[in-house]
Amino acid sequence: MPKKGSRFAWLRAPKPQSTDGTMSLFDHLRELRYRFLMSMIGILAVALIAIFFQRELLGIVRWPIDQAVIIFNESRPSDRVEMVTEGVTAGFSLYFRVVFVAGFIAACPIWLFHLWRFIVPALGEAARRTARQFLYAAIPLFLAGVAMGYSICPRGFAMLLNFNPPSVTNLNDMGTFMNFELRLLLVFGLAFQLPVLLVSLNRLRIISGQALGKFRGPAVVLCALFSAIATPTADALTMMALMIPMVAMYEIAEILCRINDKRRAARDAGIEPIPSRFSRKKTES
Repeated sequence: MPKKGSRFAWLRAPKPQSTDGTMSLFDHLRELRYRFLMSMIGILAVALIAIFFQRELLGIVRWPIDQAVIIFNESRPSDRVEMVTEGVTAGFSLYFRVVFVAGFIAACPIWLFHLWRFIVPALGEAARRTARQFLYAAIPLFLAGVAMGYSICPRGFAMLLNFNPPSVTNLNDMGTFMNFELRLLLVFGLAFQLPVLLVSLNRLRIISGQALGKFRGPAVVLCALFSAIATPTADALTMMALMIPMVAMYEIAEILCRINDKRRAARDAGIEPIPSRFSRKKTES
C-alpha cells in the first residue's frame, strides 16, 4: 500500500542519504528533475501573470524595432520598413513567446535559486554560504545584463536595416524579429553572470586570483570573440557595449579573488585578523 502523500512526492526535494550531503548518481538525477520541474513551474506561474499584460509587453518588445526604424528613416527617408506576420496562428504564437520569455526573465530569482540548490547538497557549510552570496549577486546582474541588451537593440537593428538595398521595402516577420531580440536579451543576461561564476569558483578553491591574472590576456580575447558573436551587428560600438562590461567584470572578479586568496592564506597560516577598535572596547567591557 503506497504511503500517504506519495502521489505528490515529486513536489518535495529528494533528501541526501548520508549526513555529509553526498548523493548517488540516481539521487542527483532525481534532484535535477525536481529542480527543473520547480523552475518550470515558477516560470509558467509568472508567465500566466504576464498574460494579463501581454499588450504592454508586446509594446515593450516592439520598442527597439520602432526606434530602429526612426533612426533608419532619418538617414534614408525614401525607404520603407514594415512588420508583418504570416499565418492564422502567427499572432497567438507571437504573444505566447513574449509572455514566456517575460516569465523567464521575471522568474530569474526562482530558477537561479533552484540552480544553486542543486549544487548545495554536495557542498559543505562554507560553500553553502558562498552559494547564497552567488544568488544575491546573480539576480541583479542578470537583470542588468538584460537591461543593457535592451538598450543597445535600437542602434544594432538600425545598423542591420542599413544593409537593405535602396528603394526596396524591407519586410520583417514579427515572430523572427522577436526571437532574435529575446535571444539577445538572454545572452546579455547570462554574460553578466561571469563575475559571479568566477568568484564562486574561487570561494570553492577551484581557481585562484593569480590564475585569473595569468589568463587575463586570453580572457579579453575571448570576451571580444563572445561579444562579436552575441551582438547582432558588425558595429564596433554595439560589440563594445557587451565587451567592455564583461572585461570590467572579469577585472573586478580577479581583484575580489585575490583579496579572498590573501584572507584564506592568512587564515590557513593561523594569523588572526587585527581586531577593530569597537571589538577591543567590547572585549574590555
